[in-house]
Amino acid sequence: MYKSSSLFFMATGYRMHCVTSVIKLDRASGQHQVIDNHWVRLTEADDDNVPTHSLLPLKAWLVHRDALLGRTDVGVWFAPDDEPETLGSDAAKLRVIAIDFPAFTDGRGFSIGRLLRERYGFLGELRAVGDVFQDTLFYLRRCGFDAFEIRADKDADAAAKGLNDFSNAYQGAVDEPQPLFRRRGA
Repeated sequence: MYKSSSLFFMATGYRMHCVTSVIKLDRASGQHQVIDNHWVRLTEADDDNVPTHSLLPLKAWLVHRDALLGRTDVGVWFAPDDEPETLGSDAAKLRVIAIDFPAFTDGRGFSIGRLLRERYGFLGELRAVGDVFQDTLFYLRRCGFDAFEIRADKDADAAAKGLNDFSNAYQGAVDEPQPLFRRRGA
């Protein structure tokens, strides 16, 4: 049964958020495409029998860790107050990690994304979810994000233009470790 932006699976005890499209960035080429979203963000998980292409809250994933660690069709999502150290080295074993941005004014997810990439060796898809729109995409990419669930009230194709808002960045970051003055001197 559908209710607002959540889908409820009464038989299995799962509650899910659904989004229609995702901007997917190829980190190597910088090219992007808008694709249909086939991952579903669960808000609850009652047992180890998790549906395919599910993103579990970090706390639920930790409870079911042993049963889920080998599955490539299950990922984790972080709330803004979740700590990346809680996942630790398990991050490198996951295919998808999503980070929730519940409001434009909450920037903790930028730090979580950068820590997952730089400190915990996460190489899979790093997805921004929640209040994600054109003005944030360039900065999310700088922190290592390569997939963006755009708010339902925004046009994903128009939002994708935000990936190229600036031609150069002065600071080093996940997407370009060398600061501009070092790149120019090389």
